[in-house]
Amino acid sequence: MTLQFVKLKSHLPEEELLERAKERAPEFKAIPGLLQKYYVKMNEPGHYGGVYVWDTPESLQAFRASDLAKSIPQAYEVAEAPSIEIMNILFQLRN
Repeated sequence: MTLQFVKLKSHLPEEELLERAKERAPEFKAIPGLLQKYYVKMNEPGHYGGVYVWDTPESLQAFRASDLAKSIPQAYEVAEAPSIEIMNILFQLRN
């Protein structure tokens, strides 16, 4: 499995950001290979993130090339280039 952590800064108020995220959730649920996505709030104002758990690196790469992935900066009014970290999961504690 592969873990992807995306950190971004948004110009949107938190309520608006959450509303947009919830509206877009069905599109993310339909992505092949996306096992889970966590929407997170960072400690700095206006900073948020997404933690994605993918079944394979290929599923992640297919998503990154998708129109949905490319729409994220505009949908959340991202202020600067997001920070993206990719990690391979060695094992999980619980099923």
